[in-house]
Amino acid sequence: MSATSLPPDRAGPRHVDPATVVAVGELTEALETVEVARGHLYAFHQLTGSADFKVESAIAKLRQAGHSELAARLETDLLGRNVLPGRWSFQVIQDYEDTYYEPFRDFERAGRELVGGRRHLYEAWLKQRRRSPGRSGHEATPDEPAAGPPPPG
Repeated sequence: MSATSLPPDRAGPRHVDPATVVAVGELTEALETVEVARGHLYAFHQLTGSADFKVESAIAKLRQAGHSELAARLETDLLGRNVLPGRWSFQVIQDYEDTYYEPFRDFERAGRELVGGRRHLYEAWLKQRRRSPGRSGHEATPDEPAAGPPPPG
């Protein structure tokens, strides 16, 4: 791979070797995976909160149906319960972000400094190699005019 084969808006500093571009690309891909994991934590947080509100509703309905003992146990032992010792789901997210996510982002930014701060430099190189110049749907940039027949489909 040659950095000179990248479009000018994606070319890194001239001294960047292909191995660095690949390594930084892999670090960025790892961060993208962490972003997905973080999204799952937010889903966990929202689902857990939603379940807690449903438990609260069930408690009221159990009381109305005459099951006050179970309702009382749910209210004192399950409603508002920690998901981990001493932590609600929002605290799990905060700890994840402070302990892992933010340092990971900082390291990924540091890695990008090796390629002039450019984001997705490896993907830009892949796009140049995999696209079919002059074909509709394979334009290098949004402002490049489409040419050639449209892709089938």
